[in-house]
Amino acid sequence: MRFASPSRRMFSRLLCTLPQKLNNVHFLLRDRVLKEARCWLTEYLHSDRAIPFSHADSIVSHAPFSLSAFLSQVPFPSNTARADLKRIFRRFLTYHPLDEYDFFFESIGLPPSFSSSSSAASAYPSYFLSDDSLLLAAVSALVHYGFPWTKLGLLYREEPRIFSSDSDRLISRLSALEARGFHRACIIGICLAFPSALSADADPGGEVDHLFQYLNKVFLDFDLSQSVPENNVDIFLQVCKNIRVFYDLDSRKGTMGELMCKNLQKIFLELDDALIAQKLMFFINLGMEASEAGHFILKHADIFNLDLENSSILMPEYLKSVGLEEHKVALLSRKFPFAMGRIKLGNLAATMKAMNLQKWFLGKILNGNPHYFSSEFILSGSHDTALECLFRQRLERLKCAKMGNKLEFMLSIGFGENKETLRSISLLRGQNDQLQERFDCLLELGIEYSMLCRMINAKPLILNQCKDTVREKVNFLCNDLGYSLEYLDNFPAFLSYGLESRTKPRFKMLDWLKEFGLLKKHLAPSTFLSYSEREFITFLYSVHPAAPKQWLECYLSRGDNGNQRTLFMPRCGHKNPA
Repeated sequence: MRFASPSRRMFSRLLCTLPQKLNNVHFLLRDRVLKEARCWLTEYLHSDRAIPFSHADSIVSHAPFSLSAFLSQVPFPSNTARADLKRIFRRFLTYHPLDEYDFFFESIGLPPSFSSSSSAASAYPSYFLSDDSLLLAAVSALVHYGFPWTKLGLLYREEPRIFSSDSDRLISRLSALEARGFHRACIIGICLAFPSALSADADPGGEVDHLFQYLNKVFLDFDLSQSVPENNVDIFLQVCKNIRVFYDLDSRKGTMGELMCKNLQKIFLELDDALIAQKLMFFINLGMEASEAGHFILKHADIFNLDLENSSILMPEYLKSVGLEEHKVALLSRKFPFAMGRIKLGNLAATMKAMNLQKWFLGKILNGNPHYFSSEFILSGSHDTALECLFRQRLERLKCAKMGNKLEFMLSIGFGENKETLRSISLLRGQNDQLQERFDCLLELGIEYSMLCRMINAKPLILNQCKDTVREKVNFLCNDLGYSLEYLDNFPAFLSYGLESRTKPRFKMLDWLKEFGLLKKHLAPSTFLSYSEREFITFLYSVHPAAPKQWLECYLSRGDNGNQRTLFMPRCGHKNPA
């Protein structure tokens, strides 16, 4: 059972930030306190908690966040320079037991806040590592085999059951993998990149067996292992992480093997997995299937040289360069002015989707034209038109108003560097992640990507609402009123009006008029919702002189556009029947 102590909750809050500055210790003494605390805690874990000394040293040495968080709670006396620090530490632990899992998880490479997560807390209901003999035995077996201590978190994050396995079983699995022809450093790299290889036996026909058949092609059949220093675990791990990017995409498990081997030096020894994933996501965002994107970039290895972050293209000139007819380019320029201007190459897929050109562009690429990303189509850094200079001047003013992050969001969804974009970001409210969540919510509701971008350009305010509010408005439009989502293309402002304060009351009022036969013609929402309150009452009076009274007494929401005392009641010759 855990001790009823506040220290765990305190740790959870403290570990979410940078290591503590130890404001409870004079700055001239901090180095000494940290050094002595590190030595004392190592000895404490070894002597008092019966943890092997090498493990105790690794745990404390590689957990600076946890160490600082622990020391920030210790009540040091004012004369710390003369104090017996060991006595202070021991006395503090008497009343505040040390949560050793905080130190352990951080030391193996997991984020400092990991131990406070619900899954970790439920898996280890004690403060003390020595209470979990299986965990310590598994760690000892892995470290003695050669796994780097600080990389064990790669195993734990994906396959925590490895650390509850019998240590003899783990060694048996590692020996079986080694018997397949891989040397030890290679086995370690494979297991760190593919933790499932160590969590189950490599039975014939099983998942692990298929994985190693796949790896055989790269490491053994094509001698990749000869290109890597035999004992360099870090390089083998990077190579295996790169392989995993393609392995996870390969639905047919094995069809990419030969393609990978043709680009061994380029893909596996020069690039990292994050860069490979970035290139893959670029083509997946264009509409390629994941496995198709993997095959494509392996066939066209020059794509790995693309600088998606620092290269730009210019719209609509780029569309002409890649073969779109001039009259269509002119039409797109008028229909999608927000997508024109300078575009970062990494945002090209979003821009094509914003103009509904992604299928056309993807077809051009798949038909043998990957050279559309070559240098002849990319802008040089000095290519600045007068419009771009004006854009950057206005942008600098917006950055002073802290609008730079909103610009990044707008560019990422397909907008270009132009005045339409600047106008939109000046109206947006919220952080980038909030804006992205609201944008994704509207897509999930079924609004087509290109249409949504047009809606945002027309009414940026629709992104200033929480997701629940947007869902309610869309549901009311489609389910209660019977309109399709396409209606929003013509009237995006529907989503910017208050549902309870404006939209629903006005629809109820129109239903009342129809019920009494006072309103014969059909009115579209874009007609009467866009009326101001004064204009709406004028319209009601024109239908029947008693209608405004009914509206004010029964349907008007007090939250709608101000105080009702300011309303204008037109004079009219009609007499209200008694």
